[in-house]
This record gives sequence, structure tokens and C-alpha cells, in this order.
Amino acid sequence: MPSAIRMGVLGCASIALRRVLPAMKEAEGIELTAVASRDPAKAREVAGRFGCGAAGGYGELLDRPDVDAVYIPLPTGLHADWASRALSAGKHVLAEKPLTGDHATALGLVDQARKAGLLLMENYMFLHHSQHETVRKLIADGRIGELRVFSASFGIPPLDAADWRYRPELGGGALLDVGVYPIRAASHFLGAELDVVGSVLRTDPARGVDLAGHALLCTPSGVTVELSFGFEHSYRSCYSLWGDRARLTLERAFTPPPSRRPVVRIESQDRTEELTLPADHQFKNIAESFARSILRGADYAAQAEAIVHQTRLVDMVRSSARGATA
Repeated sequence: MPSAIRMGVLGCASIALRRVLPAMKEAEGIELTAVASRDPAKAREVAGRFGCGAAGGYGELLDRPDVDAVYIPLPTGLHADWASRALSAGKHVLAEKPLTGDHATALGLVDQARKAGLLLMENYMFLHHSQHETVRKLIADGRIGELRVFSASFGIPPLDAADWRYRPELGGGALLDVGVYPIRAASHFLGAELDVVGSVLRTDPARGVDLAGHALLCTPSGVTVELSFGFEHSYRSCYSLWGDRARLTLERAFTPPPSRRPVVRIESQDRTEELTLPADHQFKNIAESFARSILRGADYAAQAEAIVHQTRLVDMVRSSARGATA
């Protein structure tokens, strides 16, 4: 059995250069083998920075026999196509979130990966930070009582006007870029039986993409889920679980730096308690989890189910949305 997965990278996006590739260099079980770009000079520059090879293009990287798996940090609208090509080339795939913006495409990709015996995984890195497991334990221990409401927000300031996230043909829009985080967090804590009650998407008619949104979901037992997201906000990244005894809140829930020690706040009627947790490196953790799953021959079914469930909810938020104009 090999000791490391030989990883290729399709694209030189900012998230890859700032976060993921440095984490992969630190991670156990991953050997960063090659990087590809539309610009060969860019690929050579990045390869020199991270001590790996450079491929002449995305297709050339997929043809390399010394690459076992690929990481895809391309714009959202390109994820599905290149994930399918990678699976056809016999490569495991770690794709930036979301893998795709629609449920039907997700079903096809999951089926393709299953038939090929390959791991297909979305890079929801925040799920691999230990702070969320601590929150789970606190809820299970009854610290907030019976859960009544889950709420989550992820908002960022306006992007550069030339950013691809403002281009619909590249899969732009707030729902697919930041909205998917609160949706995925809701599933993480409340399971697969969530239903979308209604939503609002605020759209820029000139650009043709949604800039902000809100969604209301619920569980069969009546737990309410309130989600907010957007590109036209002061920065916010948090969730809270409100029970009949107390409310638990976690700030910087989706994007904590590796050096940050998270603080969980539990507020009841007469008392506020703050628990400071250990720092953790979610980018390194997900890279190691991806490699470990392949090296140990793990069952990939849970990853497939998560992809399918997430795209179902995203489709429902989009299809149920009332429009608002920016």
C-alpha cells in the first residue's frame, strides 16, 4: 500500500495558493506532484513555489500516470466538467465547493465515481475543524436543552467588479459561493430530512447573479432553520443553536485561521459562559482526511450522500426563491 496520495492541482486560484496548497505541503499522506494552469508560466511559477512539477494544461495533468488524485479550485461553473474528466481518467477528486450547482448533475457525478470506485469529495473544509465536534457534544450533553432554532450567516463585502463570482456563465452568485456554507452547516447539525419552506434571492439584473439571500428551512420535528448570506455585507461568519434552556453561538464558524482559538458562547437567562477551544487547521485536516480515505480504502458512500443531499437543498432554495432586485 502506498504511503501517500500523489496529488495534482487543476488551476491556480487564490484559495489554492493561500490556503490549500500550503496545507497539502504540511499534510500527512499527500505528495504534491504537479500543478496545471491555463497559463504555462503561471504553472511553472506556482510549481517552483511549492516544490512540485508543472503540467502544460489541465488535460496533460490528467494524463500523468504519477497523479492519483486531483484538487479542483476552478470557478464553480467549471467544477462538474473537470471532475467528470478527472474521474474518467481514473483520478480521485477533491473539488472546491460546490461541486455543482444542480442536483441532477450531482447525481450523475456521484454515479460515475461509484462505478469507477473513486472518491469524490467536496472541499467543505470547515466541517473538519474540531470546534464543531465540541459544539455537537455540548448539544448532546443538554447544555442548551431542546433545540428550537438553528441560524447561520455568511456574508462578505463586495468583491472586485471583475471577479468571476459576478459572472453567471462561471457559476457566480452568492448562493453558490457563500450560501452553501450555512446550508451545509444546517445539515451537519440537523441531518438529512431538512425541507425548504421559502427563500429570497436578491439579484443584480445587470450582472445576472444573486448578490444576497435568505432561506427558511425546517425539520420534520419542527426545528426552524434561518440562513442568511451575501456579497454586499460587512463580514460575518457564524451560527447559533437556540434551545429551550440556552443559546449557543460560534463566531468565525466557517473561516477560522489556523492560529485562532475559537470561543463558544452559551447564554441563558441569568448567565453567560464562554469556552475557549484549541486552535485547529481545517485545511490540513480535510487534506489528510481525503488522503486517509483513499489509502485505507474507506467506504465513499457518506461523501456521495452528502453531495446529493446538499445539491437537493441548494436546488430547493433556488426554485422556491422570491426575487428582489439589487
